[in-house]
Amino acid sequence: MSAGELVRLAVSNEVADAEHPAARHFFRSRKQTPKGSQSRFYVETKDAMAGMLIAVNDRPLTPEQHRAEVNHLNWLMNNPDQLRKKRAHEKEDEDRTLQIVKALPDAFLYQYAGTHNGDASSQTAAPQTSTPPGGPQTQTSLVRLTFRPNPRYSPPSRVEQVLEGMKGYVVVDTSQRRIARIDGTLFKDVTFGWGIIGRLDKGGHFFVEQADLGDGTWEITQMKLNFAGKILLFKNLSMVSDETFSDFRRVPETLTFAQGAEMLEAEQEKLASTPADSKTTPQ
Repeated sequence: MSAGELVRLAVSNEVADAEHPAARHFFRSRKQTPKGSQSRFYVETKDAMAGMLIAVNDRPLTPEQHRAEVNHLNWLMNNPDQLRKKRAHEKEDEDRTLQIVKALPDAFLYQYAGTHNGDASSQTAAPQTSTPPGGPQTQTSLVRLTFRPNPRYSPPSRVEQVLEGMKGYVVVDTSQRRIARIDGTLFKDVTFGWGIIGRLDKGGHFFVEQADLGDGTWEITQMKLNFAGKILLFKNLSMVSDETFSDFRRVPETLTFAQGAEMLEAEQEKLASTPADSKTTPQ
């Protein structure tokens, strides 16, 4: 099939998964920024995402910091209106992200650029070709495609306007028809409307990688952002971060926020009781 058709099929699966998630998970994150790193536990619940800070610059929290985390979770549990607002903000972000994903097949022109063997995160691109790689695939079903703006595309809203100045590549798992990686760079200044109006400067870059957890569900495992610009055209904007997600495990789909908070506290207690010589750096 053509490169564009493959992307359209993969995007349809991404949209279906986002609109009807198959499972909820507990997981760990480590986010590195110019100011340092923060590690957290997260758990997806039917009410909202519950999270707990567990380390700063790879060092465990002080008792005061941990108490503040617990107090914040308790405050959310005891304030249904705030919990609903939290979920509403999460839903807004999810909807805007889904807008971008849905626009991918039409916003760009795609071209096959070789295959990936083994782990997508450790491979370099094969020489660009104008036709799909032929013959049986070895070791993997990951295919790389370059993309550039489609001159005929007209963004339906400010959210999609950022795509007009972006080029890069995607890696598609052709066996499951899912996007394994997307890497984009701004080649010109662009305006955006991600809940606020602003401008992103030329040279901005983003990278998102996701993977099958082994049970047929896919989750993001790494996300890198490096953008500069302005908000409302006068306030400077800087987004520089590298975040990894790991240690995924399923939780009940009926899990409540209160139950999720209990799970986070239990995991934190387990982490705190682990002998120092056997602990690993939170990832």
